[in-house]
Amino acid sequence: MSSDETDVVLTLRERIAANPRPALIWVAGLALLILLELGRIVGWILAAGGAVRMVIGAIPSVPWWVADNVADGLSGVSGGLSQVGGAIGFSVTAALVLIAGAFLVKSLFVPFSVSKKIGLDARQIGPDALSEHLLERLVIAAGLGVGAALILVTPVGGAVDAAVASLTNALEWVANGWTLSDRELISNEGHRSPDGGWEGTFLGLSPAIAWSIRVIVIYAYAFAALVWLWKGYTTYREHYREADWTPRDDWINRFRTHYWGIFGLIVVFGFVVLALWAPALGAANAEANLYSPYQNEFEYLTDDGQVESVAHGTANIQSRSQGGDSTVGIMSYDEYDRWAPLGTNPDGKDLFTFLAFGARTSLMIGLIGIGIATSIALMMSLITSYYKGTIDIATIVVSDTIISVPVFLMVLLLSVVFQQGNHPLADIYSGGLLLALIFGALYWPGLWRAIRGPSLQVAEQEWVDAAKSYGQTPMITMRKHMAPYILSYILIYASLLLGGVIITTAALSFLGLGINPPTPEWGRMVSDGRSYVSTSSWHIATVPGILIVLVVTGFNALGDGIRDAMDPESESGDAGATAAATGGGG
Repeated sequence: MSSDETDVVLTLRERIAANPRPALIWVAGLALLILLELGRIVGWILAAGGAVRMVIGAIPSVPWWVADNVADGLSGVSGGLSQVGGAIGFSVTAALVLIAGAFLVKSLFVPFSVSKKIGLDARQIGPDALSEHLLERLVIAAGLGVGAALILVTPVGGAVDAAVASLTNALEWVANGWTLSDRELISNEGHRSPDGGWEGTFLGLSPAIAWSIRVIVIYAYAFAALVWLWKGYTTYREHYREADWTPRDDWINRFRTHYWGIFGLIVVFGFVVLALWAPALGAANAEANLYSPYQNEFEYLTDDGQVESVAHGTANIQSRSQGGDSTVGIMSYDEYDRWAPLGTNPDGKDLFTFLAFGARTSLMIGLIGIGIATSIALMMSLITSYYKGTIDIATIVVSDTIISVPVFLMVLLLSVVFQQGNHPLADIYSGGLLLALIFGALYWPGLWRAIRGPSLQVAEQEWVDAAKSYGQTPMITMRKHMAPYILSYILIYASLLLGGVIITTAALSFLGLGINPPTPEWGRMVSDGRSYVSTSSWHIATVPGILIVLVVTGFNALGDGIRDAMDPESESGDAGATAAATGGGG
């Protein structure tokens, strides 16, 4: 082979085209996984889309909210001044929202130059690349403003709503279709028949066995998805990666022999699957058993051999675990032959189903809170390490101020203030979104402090200086040449903090200040069952307490494993920062 041929660099698409079979096998596996759980996957997409739509729908109300507050604050001074202040507050807030939206839209959805497409010349503002960068964002902000105005004050908004509603209806139809984990496919909800068998359950099996089969199927599917991800990595590494070795190979090899980290991965995997598949894994239907027990009925076999119907709420009263003889314990049936793998709680509701949906609550709060904290910390680390000087000192002062206050006390204070003030944020997801936002605001200083050293070292590397000398804008330099080397380092600390978010949320709910009923939360169940710990209903508080400890330990173990795999010299102090700065982008 000639030197010219060996020097040819093929794109990933070209490498796949030259050897498509491994990629096709991997894609076929993806198609099979999606087909088996299409309805549930579409349901997740609908849930995510609903959250995004809620956020987008709330954004236009922010300028009006600011304007109303400014006007109310100035109402005691002068009526005319109040109106002027409100108008100024609205205008400034709307401009800031549009500019922030422009930066987000440009970063995520617009790979080309909008200003050049419409014939605007950045040299009219200034000769440098920063002027072009600024013009681009202003053009996009103007476009967002025009689009928002069209949607809010013209019939275009109605047409958009109609299109979104049609798409949502179509997706809901798909989401209600067949899935491998469908409760109706492997049903454990039935009743005894007079001849001693079971009716309504999967293959006539007992509810305990039918439920166990469904749990095994779901976890087997989730494990297959995990294997598919691993197979994707190995396929890329063996067939399509140009380099024979990267630092990630050593990271993965070290992690595979890190048994404490493997333990954490297993625990976190089980927790995430429990949260994602909570509606299917629950022994009881959550809507019927937890949320609307008196609006849903089921059939059961009476002592005289008759099949009758009863509301879940009525049956729950007879199935309450309150110590003594009034207990439905672990791995048992209640008086109505409903299977309760972890028993029932003091209200007679299925404890396993409650814990499964409580896992979903904890995961949502943790991911949103740590996601916000990680985003702020990463952004601030890039800005402060690039510009240094005054902005770095100001960030140090702000972060030290926030860190100086104990996190739990600050979360407790803010949670009480917002809930007692009946703030709208306190009503979303029973206060879950409020907690996530508070965690994001309080945890970013610690994350920023943890990666400040590596960020400063990356900023001094020669490739960053080369990017500056070539005239690249600060935004491009930070995003392309600095962020990849810092991102892997911040993920270590983010994984460690997830456990802290979960246990803090549980502690607040235990005190009655976290997640409000009826949304399930593990800490509140510990609180409800603490008076029964020494009775036959010990499981009410003990089981969720053990789960909290196990999950928090699992996240810490996973974080330790990732840290030791990426930085085997992490215990030697600054060696970790050097490794992240020089090898983190592998």
